[in-house]
Parts: sequence; structure tokens; C-alpha cells
Amino acid sequence: MIESSPSWKRRRFIAVSPMESELAKGKLAAAREKYGRDIRVFETSLASATPSTVSDTEEADDFYEFTAEDYFRVLSSKKEDKHLKTRKIREAEEAARRSRIPKQAVIRVRFPDNFTLEATFHSSETIQTLFDLLTKVIARPDLPFYLYTTPPKKQIKDFSQDFYSAGFVPGAIVYFAYGVPKGDDGAYTGPSLQEEVVSLKGLEFVAQEAAPEPTPVEAAATSPSVVPEQTEQKRSEKKQVGKPKWLKM
Repeated sequence: MIESSPSWKRRRFIAVSPMESELAKGKLAAAREKYGRDIRVFETSLASATPSTVSDTEEADDFYEFTAEDYFRVLSSKKEDKHLKTRKIREAEEAARRSRIPKQAVIRVRFPDNFTLEATFHSSETIQTLFDLLTKVIARPDLPFYLYTTPPKKQIKDFSQDFYSAGFVPGAIVYFAYGVPKGDDGAYTGPSLQEEVVSLKGLEFVAQEAAPEPTPVEAAATSPSVVPEQTEQKRSEKKQVGKPKWLKM
């Protein structure tokens, strides 16, 4: 699932000119038109990019196996539900459950060279749409590749599943690898993404951080002040108005 505090959020705020912001927006808009959806590119740290840091503490594969005991326990609970709930109640609960399903799935694909590609899909879209997007952005679409989740490491094989059924809603992290799952002989070690896609890295921040135009209040505060002259003029006028009581003509 999506991490709560990814390393790419810890960034330095820099001053960006309006021209740079507009150029970044134009480049992002061109990428949206080319790839059919908004994409973002991050460079992740070594600690969070590789799943090996998780595999050191993960359970053995047999820990996740669904045993016969688990099966009969789930089956018995389902039988009890059928006796206790009517068909209308079950249908109402199912409709309520589906109404709470988030409409979007934010998918982040991590590559071996520490880049992360983020794209947003509708929860009813299939994983095939993610596969199609990757073929447009990777450096070598002619080479076979596969996707997997971890832990435990599990290759994604059913591309006809929608993101909700796959458990990828509201978001998920999947891993990308070139070649076949078994055997790494002759594996591709070059860049994972096209240079044009890598150039999108951080542009969404540039588009948002344009230096704002000074407000009238700020402009007045920074402009040469004319208040002292006006104040002195008012004071001189006050001194001239009226005559003291002790003065007699």
C-alpha cells in the first residue's frame, strides 16, 4: 500500500519564477495528452526502493498458505451468515459496501534503478491499463517484463482483474522487473524509463511553487513611503488653525 511519509516528500522549497512554472505545466500537459493520464516521476532512496529491506523480516511462504482448517472456519462462518441474514439484507450490505469504494486507485511502480512512476486509475479499470501505460514509458518495451508485489513476492498474472478486486484501492506499490521471473542470466541493466519520462521528475512541484505576484499591500509596504511628508504637512496645518485665548487684537 501507499507509504504514509515517502522520502520524496522531504524536499527543499526553492524559488520558482512564473515562467518556469508555466513551462513545467506545459510539459505535464503534453505528457498527459501523450500517455492518456497524469503521471508523476520520483527518485526514491535505496532504503525504500528495493524490496530486499522488507524481505529480511518477512515471514516464510508457508505462513501465508491457506490451510484446510482456515477453509472450514471461513465456510462455517458463511453458513451462519446465510441463516441469520435475509437476501435483501445481504444485498443492501453489498450495495452499501460498494458505495464506500474509493473511485480512484493511485498506483506507484518502482523500478530497479530507484525511479518510481505514479499514475491514477479508476478503481474499475483493469490491471491491463497499467500494463499498457508501462509499455509507453519504459526504455525497452521490446523486452519482456513482469510486475510483482511484496511481501511475500507474488507475480501479477491476471491482467483482467480490476484494481479493486486486486486489492489495489485506494492505492498500492508494485515492482517492475525486466525478463522472466526465474533466471536472471543476461538481465537488462540499463535505464528503466525513457529520458522524456525521467525529465518529468519533480515538475509537479515546480508548477505549484511559482513565486506569487506581490499583493497591493505588499507592494505598498516595499515602495518608498510618503507617509512622513503627509504627517508633517498635517501637523503644520494644525498649528496654523485657531488663535490662543490670551492673544488680543
